[in-house]
Amino acid sequence: MADRESVIKICGCLHDFFNKLPRFRFPFDKQSLPLNGIYVLFEKGERGHCLDRIVRVGSHTGQNNLRERMREHFIRENKDRSIFRKNIGRALLNTRNDPYLSQWNYDLTSKKNRVRYEHEIDWKFQQSVESEVSEIIKDTFSFSVIHIDNREARMKYEKKMIATIGKCSKCEASDNWFGKNSPENRIRQSGLWLKQGLRQAPFSLDEFSQFIQKVKV
Repeated sequence: MADRESVIKICGCLHDFFNKLPRFRFPFDKQSLPLNGIYVLFEKGERGHCLDRIVRVGSHTGQNNLRERMREHFIRENKDRSIFRKNIGRALLNTRNDPYLSQWNYDLTSKKNRVRYEHEIDWKFQQSVESEVSEIIKDTFSFSVIHIDNREARMKYEKKMIATIGKCSKCEASDNWFGKNSPENRIRQSGLWLKQGLRQAPFSLDEFSQFIQKVKV
């Protein structure tokens, strides 16, 4: 496992690499994106290593699904199809001490759960929150992508990237970072819109070198 200084160095190189890639903002042409790959999100006002700070790393399990994944984050107003949207909504509702946070946390993907929680859901209000989440994401976030076709490689490198950034002491969130309003401890503490993968092993220097050699933009 990489030591603290190596993690900082590798994380700085990661930020340098992704900051130099083409940047996408809403509205974006999904045809400009690869079918498979890893994306990183940047957020206005967030800086790390004297560059735009990466605030989320993500990928997709289904093959040829990267374009749809970005649509689910930025466009499709359904927080149960995007944990990123759900986490933005959690922070938004928590900022207001809104009791509807409990209902927002429900996963309504299955018919069973929709029936189970139907009496608790205010669909009109929930849609208004979805719209606010969309406005925040479209106005505040941008992203870059790398092309990786192989699913196992995507999952491997996604975990390595998350762990490296999560363990880097130079990637702290700003005082005004919106994620500090999150009810999720791991989001507040990590400075990332993520809860999973933070405790995995970061890149070693050799692994990072191999990663850079393999990725395609």
